[in-house]
Amino acid sequence: MLIVNAPSPNARPKYRGRLAPSPTGFLHLGHARTFWTAQARARLHGGELILRNDDLDSTRYKMEFVEAMREDMRWFGLEWSEGPDLSGPFAPYNQSERMDIYRAALETLRAGGFIYPCTCSRRDIQSAITAPHPENDEEPIYPGTCRKNLKAEIGNRKFSWRFRVPDGEVISFRDKHLGEQKFVAGMDFGDFVVWRGDDVPAYQLSCVVDDALMQITEVVRGEDLLISTARQILLYRALEKTPPKFFHCELMRDEHGERLAKRHEALSLRTLRARGESAAELRAGW
Repeated sequence: MLIVNAPSPNARPKYRGRLAPSPTGFLHLGHARTFWTAQARARLHGGELILRNDDLDSTRYKMEFVEAMREDMRWFGLEWSEGPDLSGPFAPYNQSERMDIYRAALETLRAGGFIYPCTCSRRDIQSAITAPHPENDEEPIYPGTCRKNLKAEIGNRKFSWRFRVPDGEVISFRDKHLGEQKFVAGMDFGDFVVWRGDDVPAYQLSCVVDDALMQITEVVRGEDLLISTARQILLYRALEKTPPKFFHCELMRDEHGERLAKRHEALSLRTLRARGESAAELRAGW
């Protein structure tokens, strides 16, 4: 069983947290609450908070959301000491400018035999599986169709790079908010994409690489990413990097019990701000 985040009596690095929004829509109140928690924890530990622009999703990314993102976050009372607008020792802070770094990490995974080329489309995967994917995860468990693929056999076909998980291994970590977490590789999650077919690093890889290189000591994010944390722990191990601590926040939901998403325009920070709402009053119950 792989266990991480065991306490080390000698290692006491300076606290470094991060805000890592994606410019694919206007930020909503749920984002704000998670970011506010990240800022509170950075201040509690006398540490630093950095802003990273996770702008790799070219299909949904829009420049107008980048500036709106910063404006709305500052209006809400969020502050950071490093970021695309401030620079810093780990620049660039726009993921779209860090492609060479991600390619180097991909090559490390390839050389180590951790990944394989996969020609399956999402439709192929959906039609090949009979069991539903976990309710708390959006990614179906990959059936292993391409596990024996070799790059030389792919030819000119479009493919992604997929990480081979150690089937049956229990990935365990202690979340700083939700407590002990355990996931079984191959059962709770399967082989996952680290490099997409459109030649862009997937979230799992880019997130791990950046958090490691930017020396993030604690990641604060939503509880919907708990299984992603298990995946990322495997990537940290493969890349011989030390994982940060993790603090997963409960998700904010609407009146129907649905978790907030960027389609909830009425609860976007931009809409609330235009309506004359007070950021302090919105934060008051937190």
